[in-house]
Amino acid sequence: MAEGGRAAGLAQGLRAYRLVAGMWIRSTLAYRVSFLMTALGSLLVTGLDFVAILLMYSQVDALGGYSLPEIAFLYGLSAMSFGFADLAIGSAGRLGTRVRDGTLDTLLVRPAPVLAQVAADRFALRRVSRIVQATVVFGYALAATDVVWSPQKVLLVPVMLVSGAVIFASLFVAGAAFQFVAQDAAEVQSAFTYGGQTLLQYPPTVFGTELVRGVTFVFPLAFVNWVPASYVLGRPYPLGLPQWAAFAPPLVASVCCAAAGLAWRVGLRSYRSTGS
Repeated sequence: MAEGGRAAGLAQGLRAYRLVAGMWIRSTLAYRVSFLMTALGSLLVTGLDFVAILLMYSQVDALGGYSLPEIAFLYGLSAMSFGFADLAIGSAGRLGTRVRDGTLDTLLVRPAPVLAQVAADRFALRRVSRIVQATVVFGYALAATDVVWSPQKVLLVPVMLVSGAVIFASLFVAGAAFQFVAQDAAEVQSAFTYGGQTLLQYPPTVFGTELVRGVTFVFPLAFVNWVPASYVLGRPYPLGLPQWAAFAPPLVASVCCAAAGLAWRVGLRSYRSTGS
């Protein structure tokens, strides 16, 4: 019965998410010229991140021992993983506003999971621009990197993308749960989501040991790309991790997902209405 109840709850959540997100997508596409201009602007803005890297490489041959194609490989993986998570659940970052003004109450009385409603609220289709831009950079990296591909390395690439997206999505959910307690914590959440994605664009060799240790064992962002990409690129593993760690992203993503789910349930149960 418990398994059946969880499956039914998941199906209900996915249906609610699809309906709410679909409503916002239809609303966005009702003004297609506006959407195209916004998406193009977003594409140009996100592209500036990689332009900054290109400018750095106009002055140096390597950064932390990594060539430009290798940096592009890290950049593409982290940006695509983050892009999928941001597109799917990035709206959860606005939960603090709903908690402060009391509009979260309207979601609580609806016959649908609150997390699904929060994730789909104001679904921003323009965020697909980040995924498009990251895919172009990653395509360049695949063509330019000198990698001897094996079946294991080929299989690891989609595993990294899916696991990375789940890890980032877990951070979004955990950050939203934190906003039940600290209602003005949107910027704190962004420091770990947007800030984490920016961190992963660069190799671990340019950062201090303590920072690398923190994003490996405390907030395991290193498993989005640093650790598995080391196996693909033939680079030394951060912190001297064992070789099997490159295949640990699915396990890490599962642990992050479970922890984020627990944090969400605790946060939601602690919520007290504004009374308005």
